[in-house]
Amino acid sequence: MSLNANSADIAFTFKGGMLPMTVMELTSADPERIRRQLAGKLSQSPAFFQHTPVVLSVEKLDEPHLALERICAVCRDHKLLPVAVRGGAEPIRQSAWALGLGWFAPVEEGRARALESVAPLAEPTQEDEEEALQPTQVPGVTRLYRGTVRSGQQVSSAAGDLIVIGAVNAGAEVLAAGSIHIYGALRGRALAGIHGNTDAGIYCRELEAELLSVAGNYKRLEDIDSQLLGRAAEVHFIAEQLDIKPLD
Repeated sequence: MSLNANSADIAFTFKGGMLPMTVMELTSADPERIRRQLAGKLSQSPAFFQHTPVVLSVEKLDEPHLALERICAVCRDHKLLPVAVRGGAEPIRQSAWALGLGWFAPVEEGRARALESVAPLAEPTQEDEEEALQPTQVPGVTRLYRGTVRSGQQVSSAAGDLIVIGAVNAGAEVLAAGSIHIYGALRGRALAGIHGNTDAGIYCRELEAELLSVAGNYKRLEDIDSQLLGRAAEVHFIAEQLDIKPLD
């Protein structure tokens, strides 16, 4: 294929991204125990179980073999969509691939591989030195974004809080390791505490969010009290659920 191929010939491109994904961390390999717990969860939060993609984490299970097909069937019976497995011995990895699922290395192993793959540092060039002088985001420091976050756009703060001086349109996404502050309307998706910080919060001047998440705990627009919509609001993770209150 020519490197100068017309863009009309390009059917797709690969892009990295930070997509929100629910991890279902298994502490039991018994499909029936999983079924009973899912049934209880479904009665509490039916809106969550609407074709939600999940990664099955088996890192806490000390079993080389797993009834993975049955567990996936239980999940699908409750409208969850298993898309990948994380962790497990070689037989589990092979089972995941046979079922058409992806497989992720355990968290610690994945980090080690990432460190091993880092190439040796080359001698810095003049361009490198000039780039080093440009401002960067320091870990733990708040990121400030001015302007509207438009549909299809993603703005993130991987290490600290995120402040948006503007609106977040429908179809847009904002993410932060810490809290998210939006000085405008929130109509898209806001995910705070993306690394598991349950003390993070979401604050906005006008709540119309498609999805809210704190430390992986979600609420969709249809789950939000209609009396809170269109108002200034704050969102926190309290008593094992998202708590949304007017911001007075």
